[in-house]
Amino acid sequence: MAVPKRRLSKCRRDRRRANWKLTAPGYVECPQCHEAMLPHHACPSCGFYKGKQVVANTAAE
Repeated sequence: MAVPKRRLSKCRRDRRRANWKLTAPGYVECPQCHEAMLPHHACPSCGFYKGKQVVANTAAE
């Protein structure tokens, strides 16, 4: 079984792990109600997608 010849320093270990970060999802503005929404999804506040009502939302009115 392969075994490392020398121990990695903390600097090298942490440099390798530096790219393990989460990215926030990119939000866009809804053209109907101007709320933040995920792209290519129906708006959670008004229920519109591509200019059409696709989700019946009673809280909108």
